[in-house]
Amino acid sequence: MLLTQLFLITFFAALVGVLPPGLVNMTVAKTCVEKGKRAGVYAGLGASTIVFIQATLAILMAKFIFDHPSVQKNLLRVGLVVFIILAIHFFIAAKKKRTKKKTSEKEVGRSFLKGMMIASLNVFPIPYFVAVSSAINSNDKYIYDKTTIFLFALAACLGTFTTLYIYVVSFMKIETHTQKFSKFSNYFMAALMLVLILVTLFRLFF
Repeated sequence: MLLTQLFLITFFAALVGVLPPGLVNMTVAKTCVEKGKRAGVYAGLGASTIVFIQATLAILMAKFIFDHPSVQKNLLRVGLVVFIILAIHFFIAAKKKRTKKKTSEKEVGRSFLKGMMIASLNVFPIPYFVAVSSAINSNDKYIYDKTTIFLFALAACLGTFTTLYIYVVSFMKIETHTQKFSKFSNYFMAALMLVLILVTLFRLFF
């Protein structure tokens, strides 16, 4: 019963955590619109694979991170640099003209790797899942053995993929507006990176 509760809470926490437009889900949406549904799904799978690893690290590091605030600061500093680089990248990408290409097997494979890369650059899920795992275990109900850790990470992975798949299905409906969405999404992503830069700076210094 406790393991089922752990799985469901983590699943819905991951699902809700990825719902607001952000780096990973907007990248998946862009991939879907520019290269097709299959590429978008593979990008989501790649991102979810990394979330599995991040959630595993988070639950293992939960106590250590809370006991060492400097670790949180270093994660935020890394995130700040990444967000600055990505803001520049998306602003430049918005200036380029793109057309939808036929999706080959090679492109699909690249989409999976792209999903993994973007999710790897997004450091926020680690402290998020640290907080989730700590909140779930606030009364020391769970013994974090291999089964519990695996179920926590699996639930985080599946919750993330569920939301990303919803993005894929939703954005397929605007397939006819590929060029317009591609340009808009790059500007949106650049603006989002600026917001994340400001949030990270605030968390670092206040």
